[in-house]
Amino acid sequence: MRPDPGTPVRCETTKWDGRPHWVYPGTYLGSDDHGDWVGFPVGTTFTRPGAEFTGPNDQVTLVPAGGDGDRPGFLATFHAPGGFLPSAGGRVPVAVYVDITTPAVWDGPVLRAVDLDLDVVRGTSGRVWVDDEDEFADHRVRWGYPAAVAEAAVRTCGTVEAAVRRHEPPFDGETHLPWLDRVAAH
Repeated sequence: MRPDPGTPVRCETTKWDGRPHWVYPGTYLGSDDHGDWVGFPVGTTFTRPGAEFTGPNDQVTLVPAGGDGDRPGFLATFHAPGGFLPSAGGRVPVAVYVDITTPAVWDGPVLRAVDLDLDVVRGTSGRVWVDDEDEFADHRVRWGYPAAVAEAAVRTCGTVEAAVRRHEPPFDGETHLPWLDRVAAH
């Protein structure tokens, strides 16, 4: 069951082997035809074992439409100007970052998903790429992703990458803006 708009929520992701991955607080903003929207204001702290990251900008994440358990397997984050990915080489400016996951499930005010490594990224220059394919290949074998899970992740990654490249809603650069305005207004 999804929370009411304005409710503080907690996002929790794990890796397939059960290890904790990213955990971060947000606010449930509401839903539209694309799914549920969660907001993260500038200064939100994202933590995982051995790492902590403070969001440099407002962000919103789309939890795609569908009932818990039958949602598409991704979480799409849209960044206000100033967003970046921390990397070994510095900061990579980012506009859209889509984590390929198991279908996300609401457990009251907690959103849970398993991160399946693959990410679709659109930088601020417009360049689109798939990240962490090497990590996916390694973890797929090391942690024994079931064939159906791995195939769904690859299929979802391809579908999302194509939609991001073609600027299809919600990746059109406009659909997320009213939700981002709600984060800035709080």
